[in-house]
Amino acid sequence: MTITCVITDDEPMARRGLRSYVERVDFLSLAGECEDALQLNALLKECRPDLLFLDIEMPYLSGLDLLAVLDRPPKVILTTAYERYALRGYELDVVDYLLKPISFARFLKAVNKARYRLLRENEPVAEESFFFVKHDKRMVKIFLKEILFVEAMENYVCIYTSDSQPVLTRSSLRHIEERLPADSFLRTHKSYIVQVDKVDSVEGNMLRIGDYRIPVARDLRPEIFRRILRNTL
Repeated sequence: MTITCVITDDEPMARRGLRSYVERVDFLSLAGECEDALQLNALLKECRPDLLFLDIEMPYLSGLDLLAVLDRPPKVILTTAYERYALRGYELDVVDYLLKPISFARFLKAVNKARYRLLRENEPVAEESFFFVKHDKRMVKIFLKEILFVEAMENYVCIYTSDSQPVLTRSSLRHIEERLPADSFLRTHKSYIVQVDKVDSVEGNMLRIGDYRIPVARDLRPEIFRRILRNTL
């Protein structure tokens, strides 16, 4: 899968640095560069890239202000020197938030996340999808729609479902996460993944699913609460 992207930043050095990073990643293709949000707005009328690298503080119009008025914007990775905009960025459903100076390792992590989201959107998981895991010397079928949450336990994961006892299997949380649709499941902590629609309530830094309480990591709170509380009245 090739991802077309556009860089928007009013600093030439910043654009040059991002361009060099894009050229190193085999699945990225640079479709254009803009010096400010107004140029980007004009470009988006002519083409629709898959991904935007978007600075925030720019002349005339900030990156966040433009993003707020775009109808069905592409995926966005914010690139900025200012941490204070992080919460608003996640409220606008950005893929990631990169603080300058940006290392290549951090850049690569962000674009891999964008690629994962795009792949998931292009290949939706059917409602009745399932997978098998080894549990107690037998293979057990797990239906995705029945998963409440998944908990990491050293070299194992425990899968909690709505219709059976928890299933313990030798695996990593990352491996399980790769099998779950990103639009339905959300990592809340280094040791937990929840199915968003199964959350019954939010209590401080904890989520409640039935009789279970699942912790929320501090650095993940903005994205988690945005996803879970999106239908708040």
